[in-house]
Amino acid sequence: MKQVSASLLALLSLGSLASADASNNYTAQLLSSGTIKLGDWQDAYDKASAFVKTLSTSDKLSLVVGGEVGNFTGLHMLDSSSNPLGYYYVTNWPAGLAMVMTWDNDAIHKQAKALGSEFRGKGINLAYAPTLEPLGRSAWGGRQGETYGPDSYFAGAMRGRFVKGISDAGVIPSTKHFIMNEYETNREGTTSMGGGGGGPGGAPPNKRRRQATNGTVLDNSTSSSSDAYTVHIDDKAYHETYLAPFYDTVKNGMGGAMCAMNRVNGLYSCESQDLLAKYLKVELGFPGIVHADISGQRTAINSANAGMDYSSQNTWSNSTLGVAVNNGSVTTARLDDMAIRNMMGYFHLNQDQGYPDYASNTDYVEVRRNHAELARTCAASSVVLLTNKNSALPLKSKRSISIFGSHAAPRYFGPNTELDVYGGVGPTMQGHMAVVGGSGMGSLAYLTTPIQLFNERAAKDGFQLRWWLNDTSTTSSSGGVAGSGTELKESTVGVTANSDACVVFLNAWAGEGGDRSELTNGTTDALVNTVADNCNNTIVVINTVGPRLVDAWIEHDNVTGVLYGGALGQESGNALDDVLFGAVNPSGRLVHTIAKNESDYDANTRVQEDNLELDFSEGNYIDYKYFDQQAIEPRYAFGYGLSYTTFEYGSRVTAQLSSGGNKRTMGGYSTGARAVRGREDLWDIVATVTTTVMNTGGVAGAEVAQLYLSFPDAAGEPARQLRGFEKVVLEPYKTATVTFELRRRDLSVWDTAAQNWKMESGDYVFHVAASSRDLRANATLTIQSGVSLYGEYGLE
Repeated sequence: MKQVSASLLALLSLGSLASADASNNYTAQLLSSGTIKLGDWQDAYDKASAFVKTLSTSDKLSLVVGGEVGNFTGLHMLDSSSNPLGYYYVTNWPAGLAMVMTWDNDAIHKQAKALGSEFRGKGINLAYAPTLEPLGRSAWGGRQGETYGPDSYFAGAMRGRFVKGISDAGVIPSTKHFIMNEYETNREGTTSMGGGGGGPGGAPPNKRRRQATNGTVLDNSTSSSSDAYTVHIDDKAYHETYLAPFYDTVKNGMGGAMCAMNRVNGLYSCESQDLLAKYLKVELGFPGIVHADISGQRTAINSANAGMDYSSQNTWSNSTLGVAVNNGSVTTARLDDMAIRNMMGYFHLNQDQGYPDYASNTDYVEVRRNHAELARTCAASSVVLLTNKNSALPLKSKRSISIFGSHAAPRYFGPNTELDVYGGVGPTMQGHMAVVGGSGMGSLAYLTTPIQLFNERAAKDGFQLRWWLNDTSTTSSSGGVAGSGTELKESTVGVTANSDACVVFLNAWAGEGGDRSELTNGTTDALVNTVADNCNNTIVVINTVGPRLVDAWIEHDNVTGVLYGGALGQESGNALDDVLFGAVNPSGRLVHTIAKNESDYDANTRVQEDNLELDFSEGNYIDYKYFDQQAIEPRYAFGYGLSYTTFEYGSRVTAQLSSGGNKRTMGGYSTGARAVRGREDLWDIVATVTTTVMNTGGVAGAEVAQLYLSFPDAAGEPARQLRGFEKVVLEPYKTATVTFELRRRDLSVWDTAAQNWKMESGDYVFHVAASSRDLRANATLTIQSGVSLYGEYGLE
């Protein structure tokens, strides 16, 4: 096993956040302790406390394993963030990676609210969504297709809006996986306990997640060959990269948290009082229910004291948890807290008042309304235009178009299949890839595909359509030219003959259960080159679950256009048609870096089968921050994307300290009261940055203005980090003013000695940009720790 440096083992210390009682149970995690200001959760706490006071110990034990108590029949829980998984008659939305490529806060909120209304309509109380982590430390990670990208600021902002949307629909959002579940390889070991589970096909549609059959109760956390991998990370990177996004989800109404299968610094996530009690429930002020991913819970007593609130009756029973409460191993106060937390989201969202009855997955309960239209809009606005030579796109006035690749057509049966990452399916899907694998998968009522839409367009517009629905390239002995008239030689080259445009469809597929084995694909890359060798207007469309490299053909003279997106859901074919033919001007942006070579990514982030000791020694330097640190030129940078129009940024950028006319002490440590979302003053607006964007082209379009921050040297941070983004829609030759609001937390770094967020003294340089490498203008603010400032100060 890999030797872990001693400097990384003195990590995540308890500090002074919470005291321990005789059972080593942190009392500060108890909602009754008064440690956390509950704000708009207070009413739910009052109702939940009053309800729990009426219960016997036996009732409480039943409540925390999902049993019926009085008139309360238990919470119905289900995956995923694409739709109510396994259900008939639901909308299949674009997967997480696709949704986040819109860079559109409003779109995320609308999608999540509509999704939440479908969960609610089926009588599901709690959705296992969103998938906030894995964050995306590794380009080879298998579950990036359902997540929101490797930048912690961006993932937090977008997932916060998603959580708000689900909550606004009256459904409890439960964010997963807490925490640092970055890999599928070695994530669970072989010991299986009840309490969680999004397995290959996700959880079944009932009120409790799939339970393990092994009822053995282990009350130790000792290492063995059956252990899951453990992550070793320093305190600064833990807070700034991996914990930071959860601040946003807690603030926006996160009522559930799924603790992960993996270990952190040797302890299982669901058994760690540091992770659950100290960081989640005290530092972040999380008021809701903690439940385990399948195999995440390894013990009965330790998991209860650590902070788990919900489990299966296989693990928590009268003979385990009941005995522990009777002998004081688990306090009655902790049991009460567990019971209260099970009810917090239920009362917070008024689910006790006329909530729809639970429907089984095959019951005809129509919940979709006009969601197909919104799903199509979201999918189309997520597509990224990577290159567009000689305005090859959109496709106009073409007499003959040929399309290539199995990804253009549906699979030979479907639309849903039992595709199983565990069983080795992948790394490309044979057929149109519109969903990811595992518990992030979607249930399709129907699927639109490129071959369907191209046929419809050919009938309507009158062009000649040809297709080669195979990923393998072949040529005929005669060179593959066309036969007599419309007859074609049965070869890839034969289908290219006399084509005004050739569109090649590729995919890269993965999901829960396995990490990716490749970032390129020899077969489909050869298909692109074969087509491009014989067609001078070759356009490539890629749908992927993570970074998919393009350098095998991107510099080919005849590759004129490239569209790039995630898994687009049921409206995939419609959305791609909208962009290809110009009904929608592409406005998606990359949420990960596309490298020129696989070796450009940090090799240390690729997990090995025999390695259970994972040293996250790169700290905060993942994705574009790593490329900046190592001075590696990417093929396409984080935040990159083109449009069918052009945009120009103003040369003047104004940065101002914001005090609203009141005295404020800038710099130094956060001193706000502990509340639901962390210390209250972390959310104060302390500065604003303003710029302008103009549409300089002839068609309407949307630009994503981005703000990157360079911290003072004393902060010890990456060269630049995203700290703002705004998607603006502009008519031709119109200009918009864009204002970025900076919160105290956006300008703060984690001080490991003080165990607090701190604004360092020095120069803060703000870069207005079109991507992490396309910096347009900048402004500087100088902040002195502890200096009182009044009014606003404009600096350039």
